Amino acid sequence: MILYSVGVRGGLKRISKADFKEDYVYLIDDFKTIYIWFGSNISKKRKDITINKANLLNEKKDKIANIQIIDQNKEYGAFIAIKDVLSKGVKQIKAMGRRAELKIQIEETMELIEAGLNPDLEAEITIAANNITQKKKSYKELCETLAQLQLEFLKGSKKTSKDEIKKKTQEIFKSSSTYEELCWLIAQLNTLNKKKSLD
Repeated sequence: MILYSVGVRGGLKRISKADFKEDYVYLIDDFKTIYIWFGSNISKKRKDITINKANLLNEKKDKIANIQIIDQNKEYGAFIAIKDVLSKGVKQIKAMGRRAELKIQIEETMELIEAGLNPDLEAEITIAANNITQKKKSYKELCETLAQLQLEFLKGSKKTSKDEIKKKTQEIFKSSSTYEELCWLIAQLNTLNKKKSLD
């Protein structure tokens, strides 16, 4: 989670604590959601500038986040808990910061293959993961596919119920995995399953 104060002209300044006063604007990047908090004295022009800044920030993400606008004294849902933590200081939730993301290194893998090297297991998974990204499936579809594969891998020949898949899908969805990480994990399980069936 990253907290920014937003200047009059839309400049972002990373800070560790929010005061939530009527003349302040905050942007909170919680990775899956970008919250914009407006104090009660903020003009429409400044609101528009801030929303535009949030959209620009969102465009740079690998996976587009939801943008939620929160007005002072009208806070709701998960933001109420977030507000309480931010009032005390972000250092308390430092562990929630984003880890380094997995990147599918398809260019490097293809260069090695073109140079005459036989693809190893990692290269096979990389190619398969890249193929999955090209299908442009939704994040939710990937979560469901991975859930099904993980349960099949764990249960073997035992039948997996729809409820089990639904529950596992929700767990994966809440894990904050990136789009590419999901593609990689799906490709990894598919590749391992194929090798297992050949043995």
